[in-house]
Amino acid sequence: MKTQLLAFFTALAVTALATPVCIKIAPLIGAMDVPKDQRRVHKRPVPRFGGIAIYLGVLSSLLWVRPLNTQFLGMFAAAALIMVIGIFDDIKGMPAKVKLVGQMVCAVVLWFSTLRFSGMANLLPFGPEYIFFPRWLSLIVTVFWFVAIINTVNLIDGLDGLAGGISLIASLCIAYIAYVTGRPATVLMILAVAGACFGFLIYNFNPAKIFMGDSGSMLLGLLLASISLLGDTPTKSVTLFAAIVPMMLLALPIFDTLFAIVRRTVNHRPIFEADKGHIHHRIMAMGFGQRRTVLTLYAISAIMGIAGILWTLKAKGLALALAFVGALLVFIFLGIGIDENDKIARLEKENMQASSPETK
Repeated sequence: MKTQLLAFFTALAVTALATPVCIKIAPLIGAMDVPKDQRRVHKRPVPRFGGIAIYLGVLSSLLWVRPLNTQFLGMFAAAALIMVIGIFDDIKGMPAKVKLVGQMVCAVVLWFSTLRFSGMANLLPFGPEYIFFPRWLSLIVTVFWFVAIINTVNLIDGLDGLAGGISLIASLCIAYIAYVTGRPATVLMILAVAGACFGFLIYNFNPAKIFMGDSGSMLLGLLLASISLLGDTPTKSVTLFAAIVPMMLLALPIFDTLFAIVRRTVNHRPIFEADKGHIHHRIMAMGFGQRRTVLTLYAISAIMGIAGILWTLKAKGLALALAFVGALLVFIFLGIGIDENDKIARLEKENMQASSPETK
C-alpha cells in the first residue's frame, strides 16, 4: 500500500509542479485556445498545453516505483506518440482523419506490446469456457477498443475540469476494483493516473488557468484503456475487468459520445465536427454555470462508478438500481437545450452577414 500511495502522490506532485511551467511555455509556442466562435465556452485565450504535465507526472511516478517490462514500455511509447499528435493538433491543427490514423497506430503499438484482447468468455451454455481470437481479430478488436476510449475522453473535454475530474473518478473506482480483485499492478498504475489528474485539476478547475488540450484528453483515454488491459490473460475475470468495468465507469462520456455520433449523422455533419450538443452544453442551457454543470456531471460519474464497484462485489441489484438512476439523469439532461446548436448556427450566420461587404 505504501508503494501505491507513493505512486499517487509522486504523480500529483510532479504534475502540479510541471503545470505552471506549461502555462508559461504555451504562449511562446502558440498552444493557446482562442475563443473564435460561439461554440467555445471560455471568453479569453487560455493555454492548452497540459498534456505534457500529465504525461510527466504519470511517467515519473511509475519509473520510480515500477520495474520496466514490455507492456510498460509499449504503453509509454504509445502515450508519447499520442501526446505528440495532440500537441501538434493543439498548436497547428490537424484533420480528424489524420488524428484517427495516429490513434490507430498507437493502438497497434500497444497490441504488439501484448496489451490486447486475446479472446472472450463463451456466453453460450456449450463449448469451451474461453474463446481465443485469431491474431487478425484480436488486432481489430484491440484497435477499436483503444480508438473508442481515446475519443470518448477527448469528446467530453468541453468544460473546465470536466475530462480531468471524470478521469480521476474513473481511476479511483478502477483502483478500488483492481484492489479487491487482486490486481496490484493495475492498482499501482491507475493510482499514478489519478494522482496526475488531481495535480492538473488544481489549475484546470473553473476558472481554468490551463486546458489539457487534445494532448491531455487523448493521453488519458489511452492510459485508462491500456491499464485496464494490463496483465491480460485468457480468463473470464480478466476479460470482464478489461472490457466491462471501464465501460461502466466511463458510461457518461461513452453515452455522450454515442449520442454525438448519432446526432451528427442525422444532421449530415462530420462525426468529428465540434458542436454544442454535448450533455454539458445542455445542462448549461438550463442556466447552470460551469462549476455547477461540472459538479453535476461529477456526481453522475460517481453514481456510475459506485454501480461498477457494486457490480464487481456481486451486489448486482443495487448496481442496476444506481445505473438506472445515472442513466435517467443522463436522458433528462440530454433532452434539455436541444436547440442550442441551431441558436449558435444562427448567431454565426448573423455575424458573417454583419461582417460581409454587402451589408456595409
